[in-house]
Amino acid sequence: MYPADVTDAELLRAWAGGDKLAGERLFERHFEAVTRFFRNKLPADAHHEDLIQKTFLGCVEARDRFRGEASFRSFLFAIAHNQLSKHWRARSRDRLDLQTVSVFDLDPSPSAAVARNQEQRQLLLALRRIPLDSQVALELHYWESMTAAEISEVLELPLGTAKTRLRRAKQLLEIELRALQSVGS
Repeated sequence: MYPADVTDAELLRAWAGGDKLAGERLFERHFEAVTRFFRNKLPADAHHEDLIQKTFLGCVEARDRFRGEASFRSFLFAIAHNQLSKHWRARSRDRLDLQTVSVFDLDPSPSAAVARNQEQRQLLLALRRIPLDSQVALELHYWESMTAAEISEVLELPLGTAKTRLRRAKQLLEIELRALQSVGS
């Protein structure tokens, strides 16, 4: 058993070296966050488990690229973001621009499983209506408590661009929330 203070980087190295227990520990630490990442960006009937598994396997496959300069979480969410992009592009005949297409455009059925009350449903619906990359930036910021610098690493963007995307995402979300509230009134 690994002590609680062992770092994610140490666990990744051990897992890459064949230590299955280290892989299980990493999986336990980050499973909920990765699941949450995919849950709001895919239809309810999607196989989230496949993308979660591909994300964690991608960690081992890309372990040589993890130099420890960024956090393991940033590294993990970058892989998750790439898996999500591959998933949506594979489902589309046309090239998708994730800076303009939203989950609502890709799958108009709202994911009510997460929403427990009207306010949560409106927030989720508004998130699903903004471009996917904007949704990802907001969720990483608010739900994963990532800084703009960490988001820039995940999305492979310059820091200034990540800050701008985050600011614009907040504006887009506010616009969608207002539109939904005016429809409901």
